[in-house]
Amino acid sequence: MLKVGIPHSLFYFYYYPLWKTFFEELGAQVIKSHPTSRLTVDQGVGLAVDEACLPIKIYFGHVKELAEKGLDYLFVPRLVSVEPKGFICPKFMGLPDMIRASVPNLPPLIDITIDISKTDRYLQRDIIRVARLFKASPKSARQAYQRGWQELRFCQALAAQGLTPQEAIRVWEGEEVIRSDAPQLRLGVLGHGYSLYDDVISMNLITHLRALGCEVVLAEHVDPQNIEIHAATLPKRMFWTLGRKMAGSGLYFDQDEHIDGIVYLACFGCGPDSLIGEIIERRMNKPFIMLTVDEHTGETGLLTRLEAFVDMIERQRRTTVENHFSAHG
Repeated sequence: MLKVGIPHSLFYFYYYPLWKTFFEELGAQVIKSHPTSRLTVDQGVGLAVDEACLPIKIYFGHVKELAEKGLDYLFVPRLVSVEPKGFICPKFMGLPDMIRASVPNLPPLIDITIDISKTDRYLQRDIIRVARLFKASPKSARQAYQRGWQELRFCQALAAQGLTPQEAIRVWEGEEVIRSDAPQLRLGVLGHGYSLYDDVISMNLITHLRALGCEVVLAEHVDPQNIEIHAATLPKRMFWTLGRKMAGSGLYFDQDEHIDGIVYLACFGCGPDSLIGEIIERRMNKPFIMLTVDEHTGETGLLTRLEAFVDMIERQRRTTVENHFSAHG
């Protein structure tokens, strides 16, 4: 049985169920890297160029781990677009080339180009080409891809019920996830999924907020139509897929009376984040905090800022309630 490696990073958090199912349906054994650790960060920083953002550097660390596992293939797609008229960060387009140039002893890469900005015809062609590596027919390739989409939609439905995509993947794989109860605040939390749902990059942001008595509301919990409606209020259509998703979600959170505040996680060195975060912050009327992280950020400092932010919102709520007491008792 051929072994295919999938790095536990970047678009793993969005599409892992799809590609794991696809390769298993073709008869392959899928091996993913371990969740990000400090070793992953150190190895990735040592391999990637200094100008790369933290998630890209960490991806290099995951690739290095998988390169040492004796794989037959390593899945590193060239991501250009995952929706019509929308695009992904340019760093993703050159990722297979950067990996080949920087990581030694690589197994052969499966570097299909995913670009459906205009049509998915070329993606369908590449899927059939990949299936030939596993001696599968074009019909089997299309069936495996459709089965993968079914599993992905199921996982997305799990996430929409209040889980993070990472937790939804764990449930999908048979693990049990314990939900927190009786939250006192509801906070909208924004950020690229490959940063927000990676516990090392985000410094356990979601876990800390839940421990502070907050219910975390994510973009995955918002109806996609609502996201598009609010994103359309911007003066110009945002062509970055994830940027538009965050902008639309942020504007939706700002108008949702059940959301008490908004947290935005950004990575230092991310060009789209520097623009999108500014656009969202200027339009916010609710309490808003932007947290910028890189490989040098300390978790203690981030936790201190979160505690102060939550305390500010709770104090503001108490003041609002007290101001409504009758002067006559």
